[in-house]
Amino acid sequence: MRRTPADVGSVVALAQALVRRPSRGGVDPYEPVLGVLEGWLRERGLAQRRLRSPGGEVVGLLVEVRGGRPGPWWVLDACVDTAPFGDTGRWSFSPTSGQVRDEWLLGRGAADSKLAAALFCHLAAELAPRAEEFTGGLAVLLDVDEHTGAFGGARAFLADPQAPKPAGVMIGYPGLDEVVVGGRGLWRATVTVYGEAGHSGARRAGVGAIGRAAHLVGLLDAAELPGPDRDSGFPLGPRLTVTAFHGGEGFSVTPDRVDVHVDVRTTPEFGAGAAAGLVRREVAALDAVRPGPRPTGIAEVADWPAYRLDAGRQPAAALLAAARDAGLVVRAKTAGPSNIGNLLAGAGIPATAGFGVPYEGLHGIDERASLAELPTVYAVYRRAVLDLLGAAG
Repeated sequence: MRRTPADVGSVVALAQALVRRPSRGGVDPYEPVLGVLEGWLRERGLAQRRLRSPGGEVVGLLVEVRGGRPGPWWVLDACVDTAPFGDTGRWSFSPTSGQVRDEWLLGRGAADSKLAAALFCHLAAELAPRAEEFTGGLAVLLDVDEHTGAFGGARAFLADPQAPKPAGVMIGYPGLDEVVVGGRGLWRATVTVYGEAGHSGARRAGVGAIGRAAHLVGLLDAAELPGPDRDSGFPLGPRLTVTAFHGGEGFSVTPDRVDVHVDVRTTPEFGAGAAAGLVRREVAALDAVRPGPRPTGIAEVADWPAYRLDAGRQPAAALLAAARDAGLVVRAKTAGPSNIGNLLAGAGIPATAGFGVPYEGLHGIDERASLAELPTVYAVYRRAVLDLLGAAG
C-alpha cells in the first residue's frame, strides 16, 4: 500500500493556511477560508462549486471527480468552520497559530477538521488524473456551516439537484483508534413556562415563571430513562439534559415567561416519540402541581434519528479494512454525541463519522492535531476510496 501523498508537507501547508483564517461558526466571515481552498483547487484544475442555503448564503464547497464508468458516488466530508475560541487568555498559543511544533499542528480547527479538509483535497487532486479508471465518482464536501449546528453544507448538498445522491459518506472527524459507525440521535425542544409579571417588591407575590421553570428543571433532571437495550445491539442509552434557561431582566421585575431548552439524546428503542412523551408528562406534572396563568408550551426544534451501521456495510467496511491493512488496531464505535451522520441517516445515506489523526483540546483550550500519523491516515483513506471506486491501489 502506498503510505503517503506525493508531498505530506503540502497537506500540512494547506492545513496551516486554513487554521490561520479564523472561521468560527456563526462568528467569522467564511470568504477567507473558502478563498484559500478555492485557490488551491483551481490551481490543480479540480471541478468545484459553492453550495448555498435556501437564503443564498454560502454554506459549503463541493469538489467532484467523475469516474469513467457509471456507478455509485462516495463522499469525503470535512468541516472548515470551527468551534469558538473560548478564553483566549488560557491558550498557550494563538488559536489561529497554524504553527507546527513537535509534530503537532496548533490552532482552532487543526483537529476539527481543517487537517482532514486538506487531506481530502490532496486525495482528490491525486486521484483526479485516474478518473477514467473509476466506477462511479468521488465528491469532497467542505462544510462551513457545521459548528452552528445547522449543518447547512450537508443540507445544501443533499438538496442540490446537480449532485448525485451518494452511496455513502466518510466524515473526517479525528481519532486514530476508532471508526465511528453510529451515534445517538437527538430530540430538542424549547419549553415555555408562564407566570405573572410584576414588581419584585410588591405586597402580593404572583405565580413566578422562574420558580415554575426551576421546578420543571428538577422534574426533568429526576426523570427516569432506560439503559442500553442489549437486544437491539445499540450500546448506549438515552440521555436528557437541560441546556439553557432564559428569562427575566434586571432585579425589580419578575418575568412572565421563561424558555427552557431541553436536549434528549435518543436511541433506536427510545426515539423522538418517547422523548416527546417524557417531556410532555413532566410538563403536565408541573402544570398540575404548580399551575400558571397559561399552560406550559412545548415547541419542537429538531429531531434526528439514532443510527448504527453494521461493520460489514459500506463505506464502513472499506475504511475498517484499509485501517487494518495499514497495521492499525481499530474498532467500530457508536458515539454518544450526534453528528452529520445522523442527518445523513435520516436521508437513507450510510456514513462513518470519525477516523483521523490523534488530537488534543478539540473544542477546548490549545487544540492541536498530531502530524506523525498523517501519512498512515492518508493511506487508509486512499485505499478505502480506491476500493469503493473499484480501482487498483
